Amino acid sequence: MAKKGKAHQQYTVEFKENAVALYEQKGISYEAIAKELGVPSATQIKDWVRKKRKGESIENQRGKTTKSDNFFKGCPRSKFTSVEEERDYLKAQVEYLKKRYPNL
Repeated sequence: MAKKGKAHQQYTVEFKENAVALYEQKGISYEAIAKELGVPSATQIKDWVRKKRKGESIENQRGKTTKSDNFFKGCPRSKFTSVEEERDYLKAQVEYLKKRYPNL
């Protein structure tokens, strides 16, 4: 994990493919490749090799989203037809929580 105030290093696809090639073609260990290329963790090299073998993209994924991503995690939002219906729903939630946690 990066220390506070430091940004995460992002590597180009060519850099990652070079690291994977060193591992697969020359048989160099993850640790040696990380040390040679200046990557802080050998686990990053291992992840790139694993993704390449599975046929996944080793492109930078930070900040990219797909249509299948769910932006509203947690409780689903309910739509109510009237204020009374919403009130009853909220009352039911309160009653449930009172039963579930009686000591609060």
